[in-house]
Amino acid sequence: MNRLFGSSSSKPKPSLADAIASTDLRIDSIEVKVRKLDAELTKYRDQMKKMRDGPGKSAVQQRALRVLKQKKLYESQIAQLQQQSFNMEQTTMTTENLRSTMATVDAMRVANKEMKKQYGKIDIDKIEAMHDDMADLMEAANEVQESMSRAYGVPDELDEADLEAELEALGDEFEEEEGIPSYLQAADATNELPDFVDEAPQKEEVPKERLGEGVV
Repeated sequence: MNRLFGSSSSKPKPSLADAIASTDLRIDSIEVKVRKLDAELTKYRDQMKKMRDGPGKSAVQQRALRVLKQKKLYESQIAQLQQQSFNMEQTTMTTENLRSTMATVDAMRVANKEMKKQYGKIDIDKIEAMHDDMADLMEAANEVQESMSRAYGVPDELDEADLEAELEALGDEFEEEEGIPSYLQAADATNELPDFVDEAPQKEEVPKERLGEGVV
């Protein structure tokens, strides 16, 4: 059926990369031919240098001219093929850049849609109100801390010089108290001395009559 109706084959169409590779191969093959023609031209030139003017030299010269024309034709084909390859490479680069740009645009479109969806759930007024509430709470907490750390019964203004003098006086009092015996410290505090400091306490004498009482 395919042969009768001439339907197209199922082979995939060549890509730009395939076309560039094929063109480069053609350029390489033509360059090989050009190098062969250069070798022939060199040979003919050497022959003409050794020959005198005449029919033989003219025949060699005609062959050299034909080779030179063929070389020019090949060089023209090489230039055309190189330009074609360059154009296809530019097209490939442009296509790749467009694909990359389209992929970037698609990614940005998806990101934009997602950002709109997420930001749609955010209320700026509520956020501002929350920040204000947090600031008020922090201020209230600071006030509570200041109130809890307030000192009681301490004058607002104290002179450091007076405090240092009082501290030195306390130190002198401590040294004096350390030099006084313990049994005299209480008496020194009341400016009274016990009676037995100068004289020993005397025992009360009991009458002899009382000593004999109760003895049978």
